[in-house]
Amino acid sequence: MIKQVNMHEAKTHFSKLAEAVEAGEEVVIARAGKPFMKLVPIETLQKPIKHGFAKNLFADWLDVDLNALDKEFNALFKDH
Repeated sequence: MIKQVNMHEAKTHFSKLAEAVEAGEEVVIARAGKPFMKLVPIETLQKPIKHGFAKNLFADWLDVDLNALDKEFNALFKDH
């Protein structure tokens, strides 16, 4: 169940709202009746980081053809 409270009530009864979240309830905090924040258990936010999650997103340096890069730029690093 989702419970909505205004900011003043949230400040006044924060401990009780935290207990409600611990019990599995979601609490939405509103300003002037407009929701802007949700209190949820931290477990719902933190996802485990998987090693290698970006494995195929970037080129491997061994696959980069440095000769194909801008020749003027490469000339700055060559011995004369």
